[in-house]
Amino acid sequence: MDRHQQMRVFLAVSQTLSLASAARQLELSAPTVTRAIDALEKRLGLALMHRSTRGVVMTEAGERFASDCQRILQHLQEAEASATGLHTEPRGHLTVSMPLLLGQQLMTPVLLEYLQQFPHVEIFARYLDRHPNLHEEGIDVAILGGSLPDSSLFALKAGSVRRVVCGSPDYLKRQGIPRQPEDLLQHQIIHSHADSRLPEWRFQVGEESRQYPLRPRLSCATNQAAIQAACLGGGLTRCMSYQIHDQLMSGQLCTVLDDYQLPALPLHVVYREGRRAAARVRSFVDFAVAQLRDHPALN
Repeated sequence: MDRHQQMRVFLAVSQTLSLASAARQLELSAPTVTRAIDALEKRLGLALMHRSTRGVVMTEAGERFASDCQRILQHLQEAEASATGLHTEPRGHLTVSMPLLLGQQLMTPVLLEYLQQFPHVEIFARYLDRHPNLHEEGIDVAILGGSLPDSSLFALKAGSVRRVVCGSPDYLKRQGIPRQPEDLLQHQIIHSHADSRLPEWRFQVGEESRQYPLRPRLSCATNQAAIQAACLGGGLTRCMSYQIHDQLMSGQLCTVLDDYQLPALPLHVVYREGRRAAARVRSFVDFAVAQLRDHPALN
């Protein structure tokens, strides 16, 4: 019996906690199941379970190995199904990561509509204001802005975003509209540490990109807090354009220094396996890219 088959037998025993039940489930004889477990334990050099007349009790090592077997066999099944064209219906767990405000403002309707169309998929949404390692963190799909951190990933462009400076109409009426980056020294600055550790804003001036150190009147840990403070007339803040799309449309905020904006950044939907990806991954990538490309905040 090969290793793949031994893992199947062991996983069945770990789930039923009975050699006889596992044998019936796999349509094997009880001695065959016993020999498979014995051979597996001998090859690994450790006890995976304790057997008695009452049944089977898993050891700590056995429980860990059962979890690994389940994951490996599931991936193998998905790979075989994908290769033979059997992935006609997306199903299973899907982990998707995205920046917090992008998730709250743009992606939540996308997730809900996808789940409605594909009822056999469950999504775990992770909100990360950083570029995650998809391989190490077990993430199936990520929505990432800017340059991609790993060339081995597969990516589809879903739109573009810009860094913008904004303030409320009331604040701009009181303090005036800055016409060039140097004018920011005369303004109340609201800085978000989620946007940048240092309160230094970069602008495109002519052919070069210049950094302008600023002294914030208010420093916030999150983009949401900084944007809220700007809406309340507290000063000027900098954020990504999609983060304030609704506020711009409602007139709560206005952008300034648009002529000095840095070049637009691409927004990508990123995944790992390419054409070998499971149906739930491929279907979500196609669905999300189509939805995001149509969103006015990304165009």
